[in-house]
Amino acid sequence: MNKIRIIIADDEPLARKGIKSLLKNKANIEIIRECKNGREAVHAINQLAPDLVFLDVQMPVFDGFEVLERINLSKAPVIIFVTAYDKYAIQAFEVNALDYLLKPFGDIRFHVALNRALKSIENNQIADLSRKMASLIDSHKKMESKDAGVDSHQTEDMPSRRKYQNRIMVKGAGKISFVDIEEIKWFEALDYYVRIHTGNANYIIRESLKNLEKSLDPQKFVRIHRSAIVRFNEIKSIVSYSTGNFKVLLQDGTKLPLSRKRKCLLDHFLL
Repeated sequence: MNKIRIIIADDEPLARKGIKSLLKNKANIEIIRECKNGREAVHAINQLAPDLVFLDVQMPVFDGFEVLERINLSKAPVIIFVTAYDKYAIQAFEVNALDYLLKPFGDIRFHVALNRALKSIENNQIADLSRKMASLIDSHKKMESKDAGVDSHQTEDMPSRRKYQNRIMVKGAGKISFVDIEEIKWFEALDYYVRIHTGNANYIIRESLKNLEKSLDPQKFVRIHRSAIVRFNEIKSIVSYSTGNFKVLLQDGTKLPLSRKRKCLLDHFLL
């Protein structure tokens, strides 16, 4: 029997290492590539045509769904999605009977997903899986469109139907912890990452500021610049300069840039 050829796509070295360790000593499995972002994953899948891919949902460059949109679905591998907290992805996976691993996952849950994937490969269910992946992509697009529609039609008199995050998961040093949203003063963009600033410590999470903004209550947080989101009650004042530029002064003395197009919105909320 030919070996099952596997690609692991996850931007966290620790996560890739964990999956590799769980696959260790399996004679019928061969790990042919590790990818640390979505672009690498697309290239590797299309070039190497693996049998099975462990695909992280949130990755730099392309996320898991964007990877699926860019691969050849007619020769699609079996996908085991890996996610930390994407509730919409989980709902879509369940609807389309595609498997996923919710971080942090245990050995038993991992091997249940693996055995299910190996059975699909053994039974040559590729065509059926391709149809399910196409349906998954379509479902995800509809959910994104629905969310955008709710946001764009909300007014001050219409309460939000969305549920916003009340804590944020932080991974590092071999452990996962949670930061209460009420402890956070502001968020700082760092390319594909975000630094969380609290009164006592700072944390780094793998997320874009744009995506993070969607999960925050707009009555509590405001985007003041492409590089920063701040809590309203942490804002002390707006400082203007003779150059025509503006900065936001926080209660602890931190000064952050304020873009001109966002100043009017901020003025309205601070009145």
